[in-house]
Amino acid sequence: MFAKLPALISCLLLLALQPAMAKECVILIHGLAKSSGSMNTLEKHLKAQRYTVVNLDYPSTHFDIQTLAQNYIPQALFKCDSHSTIHFVTHSMGGILLRQYLTQHDIPRLGRVVMLAPPNQGSELVDKLYGVPGYRLIGDPASTQLGTRSEHLPPNLGEAHYELGIVAGNRSLNPILSRFIPQRDDGKVSVRNTRLRGMRAHLIAPTSHIFIMQHPLVIEQTLHFLDSGTFMARHDSHSTTGFSAIHTWWRRHFWQPYLQCEGMCV
Repeated sequence: MFAKLPALISCLLLLALQPAMAKECVILIHGLAKSSGSMNTLEKHLKAQRYTVVNLDYPSTHFDIQTLAQNYIPQALFKCDSHSTIHFVTHSMGGILLRQYLTQHDIPRLGRVVMLAPPNQGSELVDKLYGVPGYRLIGDPASTQLGTRSEHLPPNLGEAHYELGIVAGNRSLNPILSRFIPQRDDGKVSVRNTRLRGMRAHLIAPTSHIFIMQHPLVIEQTLHFLDSGTFMARHDSHSTTGFSAIHTWWRRHFWQPYLQCEGMCV
């Protein structure tokens, strides 16, 4: 009997630690004309923080947003543990998919949401293309829905009723496209149009639309929001998100001064 005691104690300890080991589930939703591979760096850092991660892949250029949301988000939800809190991190149009899904469905264990460069009020760039003859015929079904006008989808999806943090970029790699977007932008979406009524916090970071989900500072801020419901408006010397000392030094001296945060910021 006593010979089996160590094994019994080990089993009990494993059961006691299991909830801590199996942290909440995070669903990643990539943007238009991207794949799940674009979210791989973020996935790696989330797993290092012991989140269960579902990196959703879906054919973003094949169907309209309503169809994509209805057909693919349930697949991701199914892969999360039935008792886990479920968070989301989205890039660009991925945030619109989630908003569309939430207009039709409740997610009972919905936790926090971080949207990276979301066209929450639509993209002025789509407005310009929308007026080009033939665009609505040759454009993919989802992209033609992403304008700012009343007939477009994003302005009609309502406000956020969940803990939402938004990160917008203000660096453009395409000055030609940026000419069609008023005020500050990331090359695809204006900073102004990333905002959404009901959001908990909004952060502007020195990065572009296509690389925002891979930027170390944005990844660090995403992890912080998922953990605490706040962004970091200043350097946190106690951050434990797994970045190198070189990154920490670079962040403090070169990236941090360009951060602009409103709402729940620490």
